[in-house]
Amino acid sequence: MESTLAQEIAELWRELLDCPEVGVEDDFFTLGGNSLTGIKIIDQVSQTYGIQLSVRDFYLAQTPARVAELIEQGRAAA
Repeated sequence: MESTLAQEIAELWRELLDCPEVGVEDDFFTLGGNSLTGIKIIDQVSQTYGIQLSVRDFYLAQTPARVAELIEQGRAAA
């Protein structure tokens, strides 16, 4: 499940960062991510998964796999 979630997050990044390919371990900033794109991703995660990530947590996570872990932690805490 977690790997599938990480792949979903990678696909979201691919769309919003307009990258041809994004892997689950790719770094947000290396892919050209910026604060505006970060906010869009955080907003989409909130809408899709019902988990509100802080900007700080998102930036520290930096990869789709780690963002997926944050979503799983948020679900477990809910």
